[in-house]
Amino acid sequence: MSTAPEADSYLLPLPMPHSPIVPSHLTTPAHVHLNGRYVDAVWSLGPLTANPSTSKRAIHWRSCPLAFRDEMRLAAWNLINGQLRPTFLKAQGTTLRARISLGTIRSTVALWMDLAKWLEARNIRSLAGCDTGTLHDYGQHLLASRFKRAHVQKILCALTRLWAFDQLSGRPTGVGKPPWQELGADDYLPAATTTGGENSTEPLAEQTMGPLLIWAMRLIDLADDILAAWAERQRLANAARTNVVTQASRAALHAYLDPLIAAQAPVPANPSQNGLARVYIGGITGATRMQIDIFAQREGLVGAAALRPGPCPMDIPVAGRIAGRPWRGALDFNEAATLMRHLATAAFIACSYLTGMRPGEVLGLRTGCCPDPKPDAKGKIGRYLIRSHEYKTATDDDGNHLSAGVERDVPWVAIAPVVNAIRVLERMVPDGRLLFDHDAHELHKARSGTGSLKLEGFRPRIEQFVAWANAEATAHGLTGEVIPPDPDGHIGAARFRRSLAWHIARRPNGLVALAIQYGHLSTAVSGNYASRGRGGIQDLIDIETVRAVADTVADLHDDLDTGGGVSGPAARRAINAAATAPRFAGIVITATTARRLLANENAMIYDNPHALLLCHYKRDSALCHREGLKDNP
Repeated sequence: MSTAPEADSYLLPLPMPHSPIVPSHLTTPAHVHLNGRYVDAVWSLGPLTANPSTSKRAIHWRSCPLAFRDEMRLAAWNLINGQLRPTFLKAQGTTLRARISLGTIRSTVALWMDLAKWLEARNIRSLAGCDTGTLHDYGQHLLASRFKRAHVQKILCALTRLWAFDQLSGRPTGVGKPPWQELGADDYLPAATTTGGENSTEPLAEQTMGPLLIWAMRLIDLADDILAAWAERQRLANAARTNVVTQASRAALHAYLDPLIAAQAPVPANPSQNGLARVYIGGITGATRMQIDIFAQREGLVGAAALRPGPCPMDIPVAGRIAGRPWRGALDFNEAATLMRHLATAAFIACSYLTGMRPGEVLGLRTGCCPDPKPDAKGKIGRYLIRSHEYKTATDDDGNHLSAGVERDVPWVAIAPVVNAIRVLERMVPDGRLLFDHDAHELHKARSGTGSLKLEGFRPRIEQFVAWANAEATAHGLTGEVIPPDPDGHIGAARFRRSLAWHIARRPNGLVALAIQYGHLSTAVSGNYASRGRGGIQDLIDIETVRAVADTVADLHDDLDTGGGVSGPAARRAINAAATAPRFAGIVITATTARRLLANENAMIYDNPHALLLCHYKRDSALCHREGLKDNP
């Protein structure tokens, strides 16, 4: 029996110049080809992720001060290839993970480079010169900056990792132990000002969200026409590419264009290229590109198309209607790709807003994620359920981030508009693929890479969709359905989830589309999913509900102070609740504080701004929760 000491599996070897950046056991099959070598000037982190909506970030070593580049390169390789000891993690008493995600690796190395730049400015040119006292000075420097508390916490955590991984390195630099490891981080952190994250994101105004949702759902209803237009466009384009020179094609070309020339009529044009629509003409006549070019040069059609640009109607029926009338006289060859782009955007809006999923989770959905429900033993058809993967909080048994995500224990409940959107997307992408697969949706140009459309690309998509919808509203005389700008800025994809929670808690009517649908959605989300689902939207709904109650109680308090009154069976309780309104002032509403406040039924007063009443909710006596009652008031 050997008595040799057992090797420490957490200690890392020294990499060679051509060592892979990401070890084989951590690479994902789809992105293994992106793996680089230790000596590369740019390190792709793409091999680390299987999340379809994550951008394949990289580390650019030119951004690191030259004096620190070798040390930082080794530190980053250790961060990617190693993991922290369980004993170290246990001693931290925090949620520090042994191994972190692609995005956190990239931001951590960037924060290390910031430290290197600060050290270089102080004439320190090695991590060995960054001792505990120097890190204390850097911590005070951060404290004096304008960074928010959460960002400074992130920096301190990154520097703790730098020191911790240095203990596991094959060539330790000797960087000092951060003083906050002994003294705690409070002396280095600014005061808390906000909860941050989703809770600090402004919800979309109902005046904006209502028409936006109307147009998203309207376009989904027009999907048959749009998909048919795209199929016909592809057929015509393929025909134009494969046409051969014949007498019949020459005759068809003359028969189509000669009358337009004689009448000085508009000529089929391609607006994006400011020229003659050669592909369209070739598709409908059977003429080749050479035949069209010769004819166009002889007859001056390129100039005519610029002066008298005309449409490119396709010979397919138009079934869809807007405001009771056909929405197009004919579907246009040039518009088909744009309509397909807007259709995907509309489906994203519907899925994001009407489920409460995070954007990355929507982008991770695949075909078949929402099967038709089967009847139970009594023949009753259940709700549609969406099986999805969560990514943000996905970890393995050791707490390490799982880039491929994990399937949710409890599925999302889907209402009809979401099911319709998913069914449309399933017609747009091949079976078994992502619903927002970038190969299927990037129609204008081919793009390298894998996965879904990226989140950062949806803001311009949504802005373009809004511009299109507003032009349609004007053209169809629907001025009341124009989408106004949101007072808080761009309609970012991350705002839909917060907006849903806000609208459920506040229950606005009027301009928000499908007011009755909100009732069904509130029951489905808060009753059937979120109260049971891990990482669902219930926390956001609780927070928004408490904020709504706080506003109602504060308004009632002010009204009573200025001589107003309240009457009804629960008036005394409402007055007592209003007297405690100041206790809401200054409270940072988190999920924890929201649940605690909601548990106090004496303070729960709800207001419907569209009805002349208040509701002092008590579950035991509320008619909307009476056993066996199906229709809530």
